[in-house]
Amino acid sequence: MQRIALALYSVALWLAQPLLLRKLRRRARTEPGYAVAVPERFGHYQQAGMPGQGGPLVWIHAVSLGETRAAAILLKELRAQLPGMRLLLTNGTATGRAEGEKLLHSGDIQVWQPWDTPGAVRRFLRRFRPAIGILMETEIWPNLVAGCRAHHVPLVLANARLNEKSRAGAQRLAWLSRPAYAGLAAVWAQTEDDAARLRDVGAPVAGVFGNLKFDARPSPRQQAQGRAWRDASERPVVLLASTREGEEAMWLEFIRQKWLPAPTHQAQTAIKNAVSMPVQWLLVPRHPQRFDEVERLCRAAGLSVSRRSGWDGAPQDADVWLGDSMGEMALYYGMAHVALLGGSFAPLGGQNLIEAAACGCPIVMGPHTFNFAEAARLAMDAGAATHVADMAAGVAGAVSLAHDEQRHAQLVQRCLTFTQAHRGAARATAKAVLQLLFRVNN
Repeated sequence: MQRIALALYSVALWLAQPLLLRKLRRRARTEPGYAVAVPERFGHYQQAGMPGQGGPLVWIHAVSLGETRAAAILLKELRAQLPGMRLLLTNGTATGRAEGEKLLHSGDIQVWQPWDTPGAVRRFLRRFRPAIGILMETEIWPNLVAGCRAHHVPLVLANARLNEKSRAGAQRLAWLSRPAYAGLAAVWAQTEDDAARLRDVGAPVAGVFGNLKFDARPSPRQQAQGRAWRDASERPVVLLASTREGEEAMWLEFIRQKWLPAPTHQAQTAIKNAVSMPVQWLLVPRHPQRFDEVERLCRAAGLSVSRRSGWDGAPQDADVWLGDSMGEMALYYGMAHVALLGGSFAPLGGQNLIEAAACGCPIVMGPHTFNFAEAARLAMDAGAATHVADMAAGVAGAVSLAHDEQRHAQLVQRCLTFTQAHRGAARATAKAVLQLLFRVNN
């Protein structure tokens, strides 16, 4: 039955290859990175596998930006505990691949994740022959798991998480998902709740190590620059961090409702006056393809916008500062007195709040934090974050906190204490990887 299910799944993905190519071409119009090395998606590579040269080839798969940043934390510890290792890094998105390039050392390899057909997976594994495979957080692909078992490559899931919605989906497709989860060599979960859900879908949970992102060390240089710009601002800075589609419109709508009991034809003037209240707004969209869209949205509302890419030494005076750069969240959190957490006001599950806390930036979260439920709960328990019902309450709370110096100082210290208390996942995960490698090779 399992073989039949996997065969049907494989045929469906093989037939879907033209749709994947069309999707890549469409995405490449706004993100050119999707047009790079497309044959790699189907298991055709120019890079040599270089088996046996140097230390073991450790394969890490990090689908997108967040997973790649988590992988960077683990990789640093792996290089410390396993000198001479070489990295095989695979990604699924253009932002993930661009971020992953920063992690490469001499002898390392970076390619796209193979499309999950038997042929692409087989070509990938035969070309590179990794000593071990590490999937980051949530990425489970049935043929990839089956192929690793056939080629005797131990495949693990690290920093693993599984929310209730994903567990329900996996259980509905148990005929396909359960063998995939069960085929992993080990799973190391972020929390006990994640571990319980992962066990429910058949995963061999071997440990609960916490969240790797607690071990991240934000750039001191970026934080110092951000604080210098914040101190030079005449108004406290409120950040909308890693916003997703629709959330900027919610923010503008709140301003309309709170500050505009006036006729529609006066809307732009009223909105501009509202944003000129005594806070400086800083918007940082999650995805780079939305930078222009968010600027247009703000300007259509009558707001002036100053983009990070245009700053010559310091932010320019404007109603809205727009963070249109990648890899500078420590800078933006350093600039902010308080941050509204993107992805939590639309029903998208929230973004990573740990980086904000590590930078000493208090967090206001919306109602949707299911992707980081445990981290959100821990942050609230520690007094490092507050939870609100909607964008209106979030903006009101953030503005109030930005002007309350005593309470703000207390929350900054709570954020730093919170992150310090939960570090250690990187070392535990790297140790577990090395133990598994030793067992396999002996």
